[in-house]
Amino acid sequence: MTETTVQPQRSLKAIAEETMHTIGMALLLFFGVHTFIAENRYIPSSSMEPTLQIKDRLIIEKISYYFRKPQRGEIIVFHPPNHPAIPNKGSVYIKRVIGLPGDTISIQSGTVYVNGTPIPEPYITIPAAYTLPTTDPALCPDNCFQPSQIVETRGMPSFVVPPNSYWVMGDNRNNSLDSHVWGFLPAENVVGRAAFRYWPLDGRVGVIRTPQY
Repeated sequence: MTETTVQPQRSLKAIAEETMHTIGMALLLFFGVHTFIAENRYIPSSSMEPTLQIKDRLIIEKISYYFRKPQRGEIIVFHPPNHPAIPNKGSVYIKRVIGLPGDTISIQSGTVYVNGTPIPEPYITIPAAYTLPTTDPALCPDNCFQPSQIVETRGMPSFVVPPNSYWVMGDNRNNSLDSHVWGFLPAENVVGRAAFRYWPLDGRVGVIRTPQY
């Protein structure tokens, strides 16, 4: 013979407290994931075309950089450095890592040289229309970055990416507010890596690949 028990009716206060607890835990989980694991972002400009286009939506993963440093060719999201050329200091930018700490960089006749070697860049459509380093405004009309020291690498004027810094560029080289204007990106400004494009639902949906140099 079984006995049926009747639970006392919960008060509205108890229900409200339980609901608030559940909402609080959900918010904590959401912000924990958003802060430490991943977040979604959308592309507001053409600076990364043709790879990323306006209104593309991405998943930015943050786990990798707890265990390793950004690699050349990866597309990263970051807070821009404090520089007069940055119109909105609170914005978040997305660019491609070109130079790592200790690399020498030179941009000549539209070709980017890293450590004296031209890097293949199948992700761009139009080469850079500027030269770096240079002190001639005609060769870099966008108030270009002026390195504090110029070195020679395989006969080319170059500059060195300092420790704990990166050189980043947009794939749309001539319409990108990137390192060629404001210089080096501090490592501490990096938010995460663009890992997956999920919108719009077209042939470009999928994992964002890192080119092999």
